[in-house]
Amino acid sequence: WLGGCGILGVGVWLSVTQGNFATLSSSLPSLSAANLLIAVGTITMVIGCLGCVGAVKESRPLLLTFFILLLLIFFLEILFIMLFFIYQDEIDHYAQRDLKKGLQLFGTEGNVGLTNAWMIVQTDFRCCGVTNHTDWFEVYNTTRVPDSCCLEYSDNCGLDNPGTWWTAPCYERVKDWLNENLVVLWIFALCTALTQILGLVFSMTMFCQSVKVETFYA
Repeated sequence: WLGGCGILGVGVWLSVTQGNFATLSSSLPSLSAANLLIAVGTITMVIGCLGCVGAVKESRPLLLTFFILLLLIFFLEILFIMLFFIYQDEIDHYAQRDLKKGLQLFGTEGNVGLTNAWMIVQTDFRCCGVTNHTDWFEVYNTTRVPDSCCLEYSDNCGLDNPGTWWTAPCYERVKDWLNENLVVLWIFALCTALTQILGLVFSMTMFCQSVKVETFYA
């Protein structure tokens, strides 16, 4: 429950302080880091609250509800991971196509979040475009890239010689970064799975214990 509160708090903080930073996706504009954290934090907090109240009051309905919801989430996570590895190539293809589609919204009215997101990604990862810096040529209809693609940032540097731009594809740079931090991600996933398994075991143990006690006194 406390973990859910913490995640929700971080999500709200990001939403308030980083409101102009949104998703890179054009088809899923609400899929931002802040919104994801708020959703995950809210779900975790509600389920955790059910478990806490059920444990304190030794309420069988609440303990059983907590167990079923946690088991459902656990199976959905396993299913999601399996589908991700099975359809990894299809996901890669769809993600690249969707990101390229999002480039068309760069700098347009009402898409400040997407614009800022691309500027931050290209600056931090020292990359340009989705699969190539030439992706931007189709957006501007000329040999030009955003200023965030420049080796040394300056106003309108995206109009300079291509030799002064980053040429590495952002999609591959981000994938490389994820692969470099794969151990950390797996440790986080295993810790999350272990916590969920312990929650399932303890909640079912308490549920069975309360049934035995009630049967004994009956």
